[in-house]
Amino acid sequence: MSPLAPTGRLSTAAALSRLLPYWFTVTRRTWRGSVVSSFLTPVFYVVAMGVLLGGFIDGDPERLDGATSYLAFIVPGLVAAHAMQTAVADTSWPVFSNFKWNKVYDSMVATPITVRQVAIAHLSFVALRVAATCAVFDLVVAAFGVFETWWGPFVALAAQALTGAAFATLMYGFACRIDSDAAFGVVFRIGIFPLFLFSGAFFPVSNLGAVGERLAQLTPLWHGVNLSRMFSIDRIDWSLAALNLGVLLAVLVIGSRWAVSGLEKRLTT
Repeated sequence: MSPLAPTGRLSTAAALSRLLPYWFTVTRRTWRGSVVSSFLTPVFYVVAMGVLLGGFIDGDPERLDGATSYLAFIVPGLVAAHAMQTAVADTSWPVFSNFKWNKVYDSMVATPITVRQVAIAHLSFVALRVAATCAVFDLVVAAFGVFETWWGPFVALAAQALTGAAFATLMYGFACRIDSDAAFGVVFRIGIFPLFLFSGAFFPVSNLGAVGERLAQLTPLWHGVNLSRMFSIDRIDWSLAALNLGVLLAVLVIGSRWAVSGLEKRLTT
């Protein structure tokens, strides 16, 4: 049976089966350049902040959102924040270069593959890469006893992967709409880095004061950090978890449309 649709284009499933191996091949050839930032740097963060600094912080569940130690508090949030950083890194310059410099996207759409399928395939691969990175991170920190239940790492991983996927769609759409890669530096300085610091990954957002706490809770990353932490330490407020999940899914859906439309406009103008 032909994989071509009646329009002469490939079906989405067939397109994915052709595009995903390409992204895996690219990663296999370039993974050494990102292994430090993807795996070693987060572990250094855990050791420095969670183990060394955490040894000087009282493990008061009332002050640490239910966590019994600072290590148990920081790890779930740090993994969720790392998912965001990995996702935006993989959908910033790599996406921009694919239509600005090396014209990879142009080559792809010159085949029976549509622009929409190109965007979906690339975002799907980024989501898989983020999930794999977080899984390795969770596996390493599990030895420190930060998870309270056997199922905690699995649902926490799902929350972390969803967080990364949501941010990937937003950065992807942004990358498709700019004319100079200098814009990425601005976004990372005034957007990504402040989010990383003030999302509740390192300290409870209640420490920011009433206004600061509310502002932090409006960010998608806080919802990812909170969801990851609740599942990890087994202190789950199901109504809040549903809100966190709903926000992340909404960002994912809206961001996906933003990403696809951005690439369509970019390749047709």
